[in-house]
Amino acid sequence: MADVKTYTGPRTQDFIPVKEIRDGIVVLEDGSLRAILLASAINIALKSAEEQQAIVFQFQGFLNSIEFPVEIAVQSRRHDIKPYLLTLERRVEQQEEELLRLQTKEYIEFIKWFTDSVNIMSKNFYVIVPYTGGAFSAPQSNSKNPLAGIFGSKKTTPNFKQTSAKFEEQRSQIEQRVAIVKSGLSRFGVRSEQLNTEQAIEVFYNMFNPGENHRNIPQLEQ
Repeated sequence: MADVKTYTGPRTQDFIPVKEIRDGIVVLEDGSLRAILLASAINIALKSAEEQQAIVFQFQGFLNSIEFPVEIAVQSRRHDIKPYLLTLERRVEQQEEELLRLQTKEYIEFIKWFTDSVNIMSKNFYVIVPYTGGAFSAPQSNSKNPLAGIFGSKKTTPNFKQTSAKFEEQRSQIEQRVAIVKSGLSRFGVRSEQLNTEQAIEVFYNMFNPGENHRNIPQLEQ
């Protein structure tokens, strides 16, 4: 019988600097914290010249007003048209008028042809707010870590009460920064919401598994 070789190379989680996500706050391996805001987009090309200039000046003022760094990330991926096509196919089955049924089928074929010919991309805009005011060590949680099933876990043995108190202290600091960023973005028409734990996990999962279109993408509430 041939020997079975076991791969002992680095795991995926070894390349991901995330220790855990707690209460919507991303805790990195170095102890620093990150809050992720999902931001709406502005089609500045549809604005008048005066509106475009005002938006640019307001964005410049926003950047000059904050005393901490922020990161703006754009996540692009091919738009998944399958749910829309399934909805149309159900309408075909429910449609009693033969003409409308035929037109809907032709429309479905057109959508399939169009999406195959043109890459329709969806974009999500994120603003990452950091806080590095002192190291924070996350305690080892017995399979309670929502990232454990995705990225695995690391062995840590700090005192739970001490780390919880320090986390709450630092969370209050980063939430103040989040409030400043949200207020600054709203001044030039950009809506933003902080992602909760589940939504943040989805963002990381989709980032490292771009081929799985069925995963939920966080959306801003209308």
